Amino acid sequence: MKLILAIIQPHKLEAVKEALNRVEVFRLTVVDVQGFGRQKGHSEVYRGHELHTQLLRKIQLQIAVNEDFVEPTVNAIMEAGRTGPEGRIGDGKIFVLPLED
Repeated sequence: MKLILAIIQPHKLEAVKEALNRVEVFRLTVVDVQGFGRQKGHSEVYRGHELHTQLLRKIQLQIAVNEDFVEPTVNAIMEAGRTGPEGRIGDGKIFVLPLED
């Protein structure tokens, strides 16, 4: 068994869930998370004041699969989760970890 942890953009969640359904992965846990990396955060204007935050909202998917489903699961997340044909900085990360039964 493997535990797949995927960090994706919030607006890509539905597309990723649909892609996972197509490869017959139906069980996952979805967690709202925040993080920062090479995107360097963003600025917003609130009540006339510009606020800069380094923490950006992301979605973490936690998926436990057997060995046969690792590659199709990772490929589905990559294809549905990237923005543009090549992807961009901030699209996310995927980690595959061993999972004891």
